[in-house]
Amino acid sequence: MPADHSLIQKLINNIQSAVIGKPEAVKLAIVTLLSGGHLLIEDQPGVGKTSLAKALAKSLDVQFTRLQFTPDMLPSDILGSSVFLPNLGQFDFRRGPIFTNVLLADEINRTTPRTQSALLEAMNEGQVSIEGVTHQLAQPFFVLATQNPFESEGTFPLPENQLDRFALCISIGYPDIDVERRILAQHRGGQPVDRLQSVISAQELAALQEEVRAVKVDDTIANYLLQIVSATRTHPELTLGVSTRGALTYYRTAQSLALVEGRNYMTHDDVKQLAIPALAHRVICKGLVREGQRKRSQDAIRQIVDKTRVVTT
Repeated sequence: MPADHSLIQKLINNIQSAVIGKPEAVKLAIVTLLSGGHLLIEDQPGVGKTSLAKALAKSLDVQFTRLQFTPDMLPSDILGSSVFLPNLGQFDFRRGPIFTNVLLADEINRTTPRTQSALLEAMNEGQVSIEGVTHQLAQPFFVLATQNPFESEGTFPLPENQLDRFALCISIGYPDIDVERRILAQHRGGQPVDRLQSVISAQELAALQEEVRAVKVDDTIANYLLQIVSATRTHPELTLGVSTRGALTYYRTAQSLALVEGRNYMTHDDVKQLAIPALAHRVICKGLVREGQRKRSQDAIRQIVDKTRVVTT
């Protein structure tokens, strides 16, 4: 077991003290964080998307910013803008909320595509270009976005190129009645997320992210992963398969899952477990009707995984 796994377990326990009954969602959020990618949580309003995001952010000793996306938001509201200073006779750049370590982009699909696209360069390159000047973002930089299902009123579906920037897309779902009873009891004294303390420093997080890259991957497992990715490009129900960037992200998150599970090597089960959260939001099903697209995408990925066999050499 890797030496730093106790640190990962401490992070898991801290988040689960505030987010009850959702161990899989908590695990996948940490997998995304340690992989160096970004996380999209899609679900109905009020099921705990923001609570999970805040619990993760507050567990880290890094700068955290929450940004509520609205239809009237402009790109400058995210990136920042230059302000003219009359006394100096010059412009001064005022940094926007994007200049942080953890950005909670709440209800990201409530804003327009123009504003959504302001996040693209930041998520992919770790930098933003404003008025011809490139500004580097602090590291680590992690975008944790939530969105309501695109069938909801007043939403603007994320374009494919932005969806491709998210390492994983997960759902939380409704809790069962026993868990919901515990949640009611937990909230009698206020919001449990507000009482959380950080348990991991920025330096410890950076070390864990480096350890993810050192997780061993056998050629057989890498080929298995690539077979699944390749099959998305020829599946009869799909018009858009997984990109090479998607394959690389899938590979890294599978390494991260191995570390979170307490191993320094990847297994075929790591690849299987992450197939739907890593790939379903990257593919497009045939037909123009968007309703039910996510379920159809998940079904297609599930079929591919069921049919793909491990080839040993």
